[in-house]
Amino acid sequence: MPRTIWSGAISFGLVTVPINVLSATEDHSIHFHQYHLADQGRIRYRKVCELEDREVSQDEIGKGYEITKTQVVPVTDEDLSNLPLPTAKAIEIDGFVPLESVDPLRISDGYYLQPAGQVAAKPYKLLVKALGRSAKVAVAKYAWSGRERLGLLRVKDDVLVLHAMRWPDEIRDPAELLPPPVQVSDEEIEGALALMDTMTVDKLEGPEFQDRYTEAIAEIIEAKREEKPLPEAPEPEQPAQILDLMSALQESVSKAKASRGQDAGPAEVHELPKPKKTAAKKQPTRKTATKKTAAKKTSGGRPRSA
Repeated sequence: MPRTIWSGAISFGLVTVPINVLSATEDHSIHFHQYHLADQGRIRYRKVCELEDREVSQDEIGKGYEITKTQVVPVTDEDLSNLPLPTAKAIEIDGFVPLESVDPLRISDGYYLQPAGQVAAKPYKLLVKALGRSAKVAVAKYAWSGRERLGLLRVKDDVLVLHAMRWPDEIRDPAELLPPPVQVSDEEIEGALALMDTMTVDKLEGPEFQDRYTEAIAEIIEAKREEKPLPEAPEPEQPAQILDLMSALQESVSKAKASRGQDAGPAEVHELPKPKKTAAKKQPTRKTATKKTAAKKTSGGRPRSA
C-alpha cells in the first residue's frame, strides 16, 4: 500500500469529501549509484553549511527565500500548511469540461484519491457516480509543495483520480516549430490511414508495450555479476530503399501486417492506393513513347515533350 502524500478534502459546492492522496504510479526503472573508479568507493553528496564549513544534519536544515546574499526570509512547513488560500487544505472543484477539450500536454502525474473514513464514503461515491454519468471531468485547484496547482479529476475503476495539470502559460507556443509549406495528396493521406488501421490495437498491453530498456539493463547487470559475456546488441534492420512516400507507406503496411501474422493484402478499412511511379523511372520510357508518337502523327496537335 503506497503511503499517503497529502490529506485534505474535495470541495464540490457545499459538499465536502475528506480524502487521502496516494501516488497512482510506480517507478520500476533501474537506478545507479556513483562510484570511484579506482576503488569502488561510493560517491555521496553531503550538505555543508557555507558559513561554518561543516556538514549539517537534516534537522538543522530549513527553507528560506533569498532576498539578497545577506538577507534570507525563513519559511517553515507550518507556514506553507497555513497558506491564506482556500485550496491549502482542499481540492476545490471550479468547473466541469469534456475530457477531449483538455490538451494532453497539460496533464501530468496522477494520484489516487482515497475516501478518508466512513463519513466520506457516501459523498465520495456520489461524486464518482455523477462524474461517470456525465462523461465529463472536473477541473480543480489545490496547493501542495509551496504552490497552487491546477488539477483534473476523473474516475478510474470507481476510484477518483487527480491529475496534476500545467497552467496555460506553462505550455510553449509550437508555432516556430512548424515545417515549411508542403503539399500532401489525398492518396498519401489514405495511405497513412491504412497504416494506422493496420497498427491499431485494443489495449496498450503486450510485449510491444514493455520496458525493454530496463530489461536490457538487468541482463547486463546479471551477466557482469556472473562474469559472463555481455549480451550482444541485435543488428539494426537496414531500411529498404524507398523512392517515394507512397512506396514507404505501402511497405510499412506490409511489414506491420507480417509482424501480426496477418496476410499482407490491402488494409481492411482504408484501401491503400498503389504508389505512383516516379518521374525518374518513367523518363526513358516516356522519351521512347514520345518519339514513336511523333513519328506516327501526320497533322494536328503537338508531340508531347518528355
